[in-house]
Amino acid sequence: MAFDSLSEKLQNVFKNLRSKGRLTEDDVKTALKEVKMALLEADVNFRVVKKFVKDVQERAIGQDVMSGLNPGQMVIKIVNEEMVKLMGSETTEIAFRPGKELTVIMMVGLQGAGKTTTTAKIAGKLKTKGKKTLLAACDVYRPAAIEQLQINGEKQGVEVFAMGNKNKPADIAKAAVEHAKKEDCNVLIIDTAGRLHVDEEMMDELVEIKEAVDVFQTILVVDAMTGQDAVNVASTFNDKIGIDGVVLTKLDGDTRGGAALSIRAVTGKPILYAGMGEKLSDLEQFYPDRMASRILGMGDVLTMIEKAQENLDEEKAKELEQKMRKNEFDFEMYLESMSQMKKMGGLSSLMGMMPGLGLGGGKMPEIDTDEAEKNMRRIEAIIHSMTPQERKNPNLLNPSRKNRIARGAGVQVAEVNRLVKQFEQTKKMMKQMPGMMGGKRGKRGMFKGLPF
Repeated sequence: MAFDSLSEKLQNVFKNLRSKGRLTEDDVKTALKEVKMALLEADVNFRVVKKFVKDVQERAIGQDVMSGLNPGQMVIKIVNEEMVKLMGSETTEIAFRPGKELTVIMMVGLQGAGKTTTTAKIAGKLKTKGKKTLLAACDVYRPAAIEQLQINGEKQGVEVFAMGNKNKPADIAKAAVEHAKKEDCNVLIIDTAGRLHVDEEMMDELVEIKEAVDVFQTILVVDAMTGQDAVNVASTFNDKIGIDGVVLTKLDGDTRGGAALSIRAVTGKPILYAGMGEKLSDLEQFYPDRMASRILGMGDVLTMIEKAQENLDEEKAKELEQKMRKNEFDFEMYLESMSQMKKMGGLSSLMGMMPGLGLGGGKMPEIDTDEAEKNMRRIEAIIHSMTPQERKNPNLLNPSRKNRIARGAGVQVAEVNRLVKQFEQTKKMMKQMPGMMGGKRGKRGMFKGLPF
């Protein structure tokens, strides 16, 4: 994940701070030197790092902190607060025109940042909030850009307005506004063309679109994997055409992630969303406090709960709960729990939000999420190789049936035996804890039944 390396380094610094009963001014300064190096290595803007460390140091060597009962924890608290401030403190939503007025949003950015996909992702988010959205395909240069937007729009259940690649983007945008008004849409999102680098031709085209239609919000999409370059791109776009907010993509990648900690400070513009994967559902509202918490290894349980509420099927959750209460746990339920986990982004995504694990949790060699994901796929293959009767009644699984299942799943019989044993242990646990899915926890209780 984007901040794994930074997170690990910061947690090592904090570990040393916690181990000291009392802190001297030199202890704090030494720790902050290490924090400074970790941030610079994560490609955070130099001026941003300098100010951040200065602000933390001024607060951390104050009398209240140094004479406190646990000064190490106080310093960590200050680092967390300053990091939240750095990323914007308040969560910022996309702004809309009042009432039924049409809000025109223009998506801008360089080629390869994921702008077209992000455009469809945002449309999907707005649809869940009751907005009737129209997408306008104004990238007339990149091969298949229009088709890509149409495919993604169809997946999101959102109409796409296109006029091919022979018309000027500004003319397409004007026609799209008329179509949006005719169809009673309250949001129009314009997908514009990108270039490999910022150039005058691209900027002129964006200015032309802005002059042709009344753009209310200009949203810049930047690739977090480009680090400091992402900040430079954001500054240039803001200076040339003016932006209202930023979407950071590829924050799930193996990147230094410094852009998230620099963009707000450098441009003064908020980060609206973070792209955490390639699926159309992999777009998270950007919460500065939650992101700081994840970077510092404190987890992000709130986002995990929200993912559960958005993605888990309530009816299926109730059905599973009832079966568990009756001790009717079978392999069909096992399969369903894995399916629910996938909807939430998979095991690695969930672990990234758990305090002390994954993103922001430092390395934990005893937990290999890649291997765990592979293991889950093998489990799925084994269960799919069973007959419906065998899934519902595991007592039918005699040696010859297990051999057949192993051949069908392409695994050794030992793996089938291991799964059956694991299943029996889980069922035993369910019997001992009949209330684990109950109460008012609803969907959140689903975590208890997941097979990992």
